[in-house]
Amino acid sequence: MVVHLITNATIWSGAGTFQRAVNQIHSLGPVLPLVEWAFIFLPILFHGLYGIVIIRSGLPNNGSYSYFTNIRYTLQRASGLIAFLFIMWHVFHMHGWIHNSQWREFIEGIGGKFFPFNAATTATDAIQASFLIRAAYFVGVVACVFHLANGIWTMGITWGLWTTPEAQRKANCVAGSIGAVLLGIGLLAWAGFALRSSDSDAERALENKIIDARIEAGQITEGEAKHKRVPTEKKRSSADVGETVLGET
Repeated sequence: MVVHLITNATIWSGAGTFQRAVNQIHSLGPVLPLVEWAFIFLPILFHGLYGIVIIRSGLPNNGSYSYFTNIRYTLQRASGLIAFLFIMWHVFHMHGWIHNSQWREFIEGIGGKFFPFNAATTATDAIQASFLIRAAYFVGVVACVFHLANGIWTMGITWGLWTTPEAQRKANCVAGSIGAVLLGIGLLAWAGFALRSSDSDAERALENKIIDARIEAGQITEGEAKHKRVPTEKKRSSADVGETVLGET
């Protein structure tokens, strides 16, 4: 999540900078799905499903704890559920869950919005499609950051890493600082796609120029470019004046 937020925040340095960051990730080629499943999707699925089990079997707030501690206990469970549902929807909304052209055509309009070789414009189109989508991403980012930062503190207590009041106070400061920094980065990334005003046609032209240069340099093949760029016949959303997208099939 930290790497994802930092990468997305580079959008403020321009579509070209963000595209190069995305290209760096996709340079892993066929290894990328293995990395995603081994280090991202499977851990998130395990953590999310296990968290749901904990929520269903969890004890109610303890009256012997302070009001603030009980609030954090409740928010940790609530933010975890929100974060899990958000991540599942986010992956569907941007990637469609399954990398298959027929499936992508089937879910067109509700999912699979992101094309990695047209990263800035397709991500911006997807998030700026409606106020509700903007709001969903805002809530999702905040929930993910809170769950991680607060989870660092609660994890230390559960594992017996900080058991004294003094140790818990220091750990609370560390977790709070981590949360504040990540929230700043996360909201910067969110605003970069949800609120940033840009010349979408110029950004799309720049993305396509980068694609053509990479093909010419032998960094990617025509087939890979066809799979990961916006098809010629695909139209821009109504939020982007409804013009035909540049690109090759």
